[in-house]
Amino acid sequence: MAQAALKFGGISPGTSDKASPSISNTGRILLHFSFKPANDNSSGDLDKLFEILHEDADLLIINKPADLVCHPTKGDVYSSLISRVRLHLGPDAQPRLINRLDRETSGVTVVAKNPASAGELGTLWAARLVEKEYLAIVRGHPVETNGWIEAALGKDLRSAVAIKDGVRADGLPARTEFRVERKFVRTTHPRTAVPPPHASPETAGTPGQSFSLLRVIPHTGRKHQIRIHLAYRGHPIVGDKLYGGDESFYLALVERRLTPEQRERLLLPHQALHARVVRFAWRGRTWEFGCEPEPWFRDFLNGPPTSPEPARGR
Repeated sequence: MAQAALKFGGISPGTSDKASPSISNTGRILLHFSFKPANDNSSGDLDKLFEILHEDADLLIINKPADLVCHPTKGDVYSSLISRVRLHLGPDAQPRLINRLDRETSGVTVVAKNPASAGELGTLWAARLVEKEYLAIVRGHPVETNGWIEAALGKDLRSAVAIKDGVRADGLPARTEFRVERKFVRTTHPRTAVPPPHASPETAGTPGQSFSLLRVIPHTGRKHQIRIHLAYRGHPIVGDKLYGGDESFYLALVERRLTPEQRERLLLPHQALHARVVRFAWRGRTWEFGCEPEPWFRDFLNGPPTSPEPARGR
């Protein structure tokens, strides 16, 4: 697998540096990563742009950071991923983002460096010939250890947020597979235990709140699919400002007026959704790219144990 020390529930610290490729007997491309501390800025200005997982004449594979939009905004040249890609490749480059992650979702992002590779890879994505795996930390403990969520998605006409979708009988078909990798409890500030308006009782929690780490595989590619489906099942992603139960958090985010109290209730600075692996067959080989979540995700997952255990008699 094109990753190093990626383990559910025990994710190693550090970020991936350069990958050294090798080819197996089956023609499968394996990318082996070395790791460096997250605060190591020895590679200079490149660290200000993004972390590169792999690069060749046709492909640029990036570990997109959370809180970075994929397409240009009114900000500077660093304000979007594609703008940073153009800085990296130069003014004559014609890059195309093959997969696009939400602003607050981190992880593997595939960039085609020329029109030929963009066309070929776009065809693979359109035909759903790509395997994608995500990690998500959700509120609560799902009853099933694994399962499927099948619920059609479309525009949420009741929402004040124009980009918000939801489950609709007349929507487009959407299927999400999930597996519970770990269940845990975290002791949180009492204020954070209060559920947002409209949250399901299952997610209400107590000062020792329950959470789960899920491996999620989307089998369709609808907008916000994973986030909507998990919230629909009563297990919203931790830190999700739009689908976590109170969309006013999202409005506060885009208007840059999130209060300390709101941030505290969200528990995490960004939604805990990470594109962990992308896998596809292309030009006679199988390509697989993977990367770790960011430190804040790992720290919450592997942080101090849970509510104190009852004392045992001697």
